[in-house]
Amino acid sequence: MFLLTFIVAVVVNFVGYLPFGNINLTAVQMSVNKGMKQALVFILTFSIFEACFTYVLMRFAEWFATKKDLMHWLDWVLIAVFIILGTSSWSNAKKELKQNTNHRKRDSIKTGIILGIFNPMQIPFWMIGGTYLISHQWITTEGFGLEIFAVGAAIGAFSALYLFAKFAQYIQNKFALSHQIINKSVACIFFALAIIHIVKLVFFK
Repeated sequence: MFLLTFIVAVVVNFVGYLPFGNINLTAVQMSVNKGMKQALVFILTFSIFEACFTYVLMRFAEWFATKKDLMHWLDWVLIAVFIILGTSSWSNAKKELKQNTNHRKRDSIKTGIILGIFNPMQIPFWMIGGTYLISHQWITTEGFGLEIFAVGAAIGAFSALYLFAKFAQYIQNKFALSHQIINKSVACIFFALAIIHIVKLVFFK
C-alpha cells in the first residue's frame, strides 16, 4: 500500500503542475533569465518545501474543506500573486541579461522557499484531491503513509517543473527567441490567469 501511495502522489502532483500557474511559469522564467543551474536550485528548494506543505495539507484536509471563506480569500490572494509575477516578468523583459550576478544561488533558494510556503493553489488542490484519494483508499494514512505521500508529491512536482524549465530552454535555443519575448509571453499568461480568476469570482460565485 505504501508503494501505491508513493506512485499516486508522484503522478497526481506531476499532473497537477502541468497546467500553467505561478510555480511552473516561475521555473520557465528562471531557466531563461538565470540559466538551468539556477532553475534547478529553485526547483529543488521549492520541492523540499512542497513536501512539507503537502504533508500539512493532507493531515488537515478535512479541516480545510470546512473553511469556505478561506478558499474565497485565497482566490484573491492568487490574483494578487499573478499580477505581481506578471509585472515582474514584464519588467525583466526590459532588462539586459547579466551572465554573472551576485547571490544568484541565494536568490533562487529564497524564491523557492517563498513560493514553497506561499502557494495558495495547492490548498484547494489537495483539499479536494486529498480528501478524494483518502476516501477512495488510493492512499494510506496509516504509519508513514502521509510522509511517503509527501515525498512522492515533491518528486512529482520536481519532475514537472524540471520539464518546464528544460522545455523553455529548448524553445529558446530552437527558435532563437530572445529572453524579452519569453518574459513578455510569461507576463501575458500571468495577466490572463489573473483576469480569468477575477471573472470567475465576480460572475460565477
